Amino acid sequence: MSTRLSFQTKFAYGVGELGTAIPIGLSIFYLLFFLTEVVGLSPTLAGTVLLLGRVWDAVNDPVIGWLSDRTQSRWGRRYPWLVLGALPLGFFCFMQWIVPPLESQTSLFVYYVLMAMGGYAAFSVIILPMVAIATELTPDYDERTSIMSVRSAANIIGSVVGLVLAQIIFVLVDDTRRQYMILGGVSAVLIVLAIAVCVVGTYGQYRPVMRQQPELSPHTIGQQLRQVFRNSAFRWVMGLYLCYWVGVQVTAAMLPYFVTDWMALGEQHFTQMAIAVQGSSVVMLPLWLWVTKRTSKQMVYFAGAPLALIGMCLLGCVQPGQIALMYSVGIVIGIGLSTFYLVPLSMLPDVIDDEELRTGERQEGMFISLMVFLQKVGVAIAIFLSGWMLDWAGQISPDTRLLVIRLLASALPCLLIFGGLYCVYRYPLTRRAHHRIRLQLERSRKQPQSH
Repeated sequence: MSTRLSFQTKFAYGVGELGTAIPIGLSIFYLLFFLTEVVGLSPTLAGTVLLLGRVWDAVNDPVIGWLSDRTQSRWGRRYPWLVLGALPLGFFCFMQWIVPPLESQTSLFVYYVLMAMGGYAAFSVIILPMVAIATELTPDYDERTSIMSVRSAANIIGSVVGLVLAQIIFVLVDDTRRQYMILGGVSAVLIVLAIAVCVVGTYGQYRPVMRQQPELSPHTIGQQLRQVFRNSAFRWVMGLYLCYWVGVQVTAAMLPYFVTDWMALGEQHFTQMAIAVQGSSVVMLPLWLWVTKRTSKQMVYFAGAPLALIGMCLLGCVQPGQIALMYSVGIVIGIGLSTFYLVPLSMLPDVIDDEELRTGERQEGMFISLMVFLQKVGVAIAIFLSGWMLDWAGQISPDTRLLVIRLLASALPCLLIFGGLYCVYRYPLTRRAHHRIRLQLERSRKQPQSH
């Protein structure tokens, strides 16, 4: 099996990630705003919708990861999940942006809870096997970083594409409800097509992997969960991933309120601000990848995180009327943010190698499902509390609500960035350590053949 990944493989994988990133990005930036301002749910109920949907992943994420690791078919462990999950994911991506003909807050709340639960389950069916594929395509340290940089770039580009798509639809369509319905329909079609491209374009590179996969673990799902949590490197990566995702998504959820309420600007400025952040992130990824190949993943994070920290602090200080400063701060945040997209998931394959060396078992699906689950629950709790705080502050006074918006958009992410820096500091798998792990794994895999 070649350790080098072809351009076709990287491109096809990137298309698949881009397709999933469009609806994810739309949900991050618009869903809380859509539920409160278009549907008419209270901020507390809207936050509860997101909370319940993601807590539901407490059940389906680890189960899907465990089943994905144990799936046996002529197409391998991962691809059947992608094929079977594409259409349901497209369906729920569309339905969450529909405003049903329901009158009461309770009936609307129940509808969106059901859509959230179905949507999050469908995303797990697609995303967990897709990330597992990226960890399995090559054992090379730098090639893994490269494919993860493709994944990160595709995620950022996908969110930018979603924002631009939303901007175009909002300009062309006057009715607000129809705007979001069309946006959901277009994103649903794009995600199904993108998954098809990913499956067709990466399967050729993946086929040799199917012949080299270790034996299935004989342990139950509960035993495997406990075993995974014993891996200290995984715990630090998990902490980093949780800190970065919660910080990013709380800021993204507050950005519409920050731009429209605090800065007193139109919605188009929110979209342009989001594009400034995400655009600078994707432009910087090649540079950060180049630095990673010459230093390490830890050093890149230590270089990028302070930039994001400075940008977040400045964001909280921006005053109404300082539009140019707001955009400049967004670019600084994006430059640092690109290392957040790159580093945590590129560390995960190294952790999986370490686990295989220690236990003789390879559990990509279980590791990834736990990371995704904890990220979703952490973000859901943070968004729920953010919605509750907006509700609470709005009942006190408009000035208190504006203060809460600024604190959630800047101060909370700053604290989480500090937490992420500590996790990276404690992460034990350096480039040299991973090289030793790979050599020991290669020897152990050859050993049975020599007997």
